[in-house]
Amino acid sequence: MPISAAQRAALLTATTVLLAAGCSDGSDNAADQTKPSGTAAGLAAQKLAWAPCPAPSAAEGGGTAPSPLPGGAAWECSFLQTPLDWSVPEGETIELALIRARARDKDRRIGSLVFNFGGPGGSGVTGLPGFAKDYETLRSRFDLVSFDPRGVGRSDPVECLTDKELDAYYALDFTPDDEAEELTLSDAQKKYATGCDKDAGPALPHVGTENAARDMDLMRQVLGDDKLHYFGISYGTELGGVYAHLFPKNVGRAVFDAVVDPDAGVEDGALGQAKGFQLALDNFAQDCVDRGDECTLPGSTVAEIETFVIDLLTSLDKEPIPGIGERKLTQTQATNGIAQALYSKEYWTYLEQGLDDADGGDGGLLLTLSDSMNGRGPNGSYSNIQAANAAINCVDFKERYTLGQAKERLGQFREASPVFGDFMGWALSSCSQWPVAGTWEHPDVSAPDAAPILVVGNTGDPATPYEGARSMVKALGEGVGVELTYEGEGHGAYNSGSACVKKAVDAYLLDGKVPASGTVCK
Repeated sequence: MPISAAQRAALLTATTVLLAAGCSDGSDNAADQTKPSGTAAGLAAQKLAWAPCPAPSAAEGGGTAPSPLPGGAAWECSFLQTPLDWSVPEGETIELALIRARARDKDRRIGSLVFNFGGPGGSGVTGLPGFAKDYETLRSRFDLVSFDPRGVGRSDPVECLTDKELDAYYALDFTPDDEAEELTLSDAQKKYATGCDKDAGPALPHVGTENAARDMDLMRQVLGDDKLHYFGISYGTELGGVYAHLFPKNVGRAVFDAVVDPDAGVEDGALGQAKGFQLALDNFAQDCVDRGDECTLPGSTVAEIETFVIDLLTSLDKEPIPGIGERKLTQTQATNGIAQALYSKEYWTYLEQGLDDADGGDGGLLLTLSDSMNGRGPNGSYSNIQAANAAINCVDFKERYTLGQAKERLGQFREASPVFGDFMGWALSSCSQWPVAGTWEHPDVSAPDAAPILVVGNTGDPATPYEGARSMVKALGEGVGVELTYEGEGHGAYNSGSACVKKAVDAYLLDGKVPASGTVCK
């Protein structure tokens, strides 16, 4: 049954990882906030002017102001002044948008618990209210705090193209079949990178993870905490690992969930994701097989269902189908939509319907899922999540693969995933024309003097495969990384519905009870 426009808008909201919240811009608070000096010590002494949070900016994804917390407490927002370039702490400063919810039990308050929900490019100012119900237990003794990292949302966002240009960009064929399509893709990548450079200017070299980690330590000081208590999800685990390396003695109670492999460079990371999304698709297809006639997709085996998916994507490469309004569903957008639905088992129903609809000539649901991945709202406005994602990744990683070099590696990517291999392989060239040099081959997260960090890996995670958790535990150093395994589906474990995972994480964060490394939750 075709999905209605109202259902489509509701689904876009439900599947977007970054949910509606908000924070006022710097001009609203400038008169009330203590102006810090330009030195690191002066910045640490600044006083934050907390105020009610208005609706989020367009770069944060738009929407309405965050609803009150259980019990009626209001969300509060402010801005933190931080150096544009941490190598020159007395130089120019930028503003980082912050949001917090105060702890319920003030007499037993531990401190602030700072969240990063991933991306890179995700707005914490919108993400924290969207997920707040999942962390209400933690609010008993922590102020819940999150932020828009530099280059994200309200924190000097990087924006590369207009909404109309982004519609055309995301409809492009990102798996070229001939030289003409390769040239079209190369030209588009150059235009995108040039747009980012023109928009961000001198700030572009400074949006990387190491600077963001230093921002968090300044945040810790300004919030009044001796230690940084931290909850990082997905890319947030990489950011947390870099923080632990830079400031090991400042690590408090920290949780890494949906763990990025710190040993993986660009190629290995992309190859791991190809395998991860293929595994998730295998599991989705097996679920369809197990449900028999209840499953609407053709095929009685995993291989037959996945052949159907491959054939559908091949046909879309030749001829897109009607999507939403005048917009059509292309092969690229369909692949994006399939990947988006694999982030959570809750969305498998939408994936099944979207594939079935597309087989019948209606690409609306898969296009809606793709829009969610790209940060496009129902009104056609884009958040800056993908622009920030590109800017941060390209500043972080040194590798620069040309289209030709990406093409040479397609064989191993196709072997890793018949469905996502081409897409992930060609994506190696994303930073090929970036105007700023990268920083590292992979992040250093060694933190031998840090307090225990709880590292939670999910065996069915498509975006951050389970192996990354074990790599993180090893890289952090002996006695620091504490491994907790969740045998389940989806991206991340704490919000998966596993009572076992939640109990272990809550006991660690609230009571300091470190579980035995190697604990398994099913």
